[in-house]
Amino acid sequence: MKIGILQTGLVPAELAAETGEYPAFFARLLDGYGFEFESWSVVNGDFPEGPEAADGWLITGSRHGAYEDHAWIPPLEQLIRDIYAQGRPLIGVCFGHQIIAQALGGRVEKHPGGWVVGPTTYRFKDGQQKVINAWHQDQVTELPQGAEVVASSDFCDYAALLYPGHAYTVQPHPEFNDDFTRALIETRGPGVVPQERLDAAGKALGTPLDQRAVADQFAHFFKQKALA
Repeated sequence: MKIGILQTGLVPAELAAETGEYPAFFARLLDGYGFEFESWSVVNGDFPEGPEAADGWLITGSRHGAYEDHAWIPPLEQLIRDIYAQGRPLIGVCFGHQIIAQALGGRVEKHPGGWVVGPTTYRFKDGQQKVINAWHQDQVTELPQGAEVVASSDFCDYAALLYPGHAYTVQPHPEFNDDFTRALIETRGPGVVPQERLDAAGKALGTPLDQRAVADQFAHFFKQKALA
């Protein structure tokens, strides 16, 4: 099964040489599930010809806001709607979570509670809790039609959304390990994220993460278009 990765942001230049770009993060997260990957840097205007270019799709995170005026956002929203209409499985993470909601009629805004950074506990509707690294200020504030809330946190009501038979999206970053999150705290956080949030996130690093559990969810959705 071929997964098309739509890259909507760039890894900070000082980190990319070691980590690779965001499509590599997801190839590592989903390693072992039998997928092949191809990526398009839509943030740089590189788009696939259409939904038929892959069997399933994944949209990455980004430092950009879904509501910002960038030339690549309207065609990305149209591609999302086309993928959705064809019923090809679609997964979104952080910005991907937000842009899918916006493209389908929802709303994305800066949250008045500010930034969420580092290991964060999310409550899933099946009763399970998962700890996943987060890095965001924007979040979905109004749901599009057909979206079901499947996870929330103390700071994010709509932390994971299921569009039955079409899409599954999450606000946090299961592809971020502690090393990368620490690097973001040190390089991207100062002067942007309040220092007390950075300090708290740094102290929380080392909390066991549920990256594999979310990877299992993603893989199952790609193959079955349903949550496990």
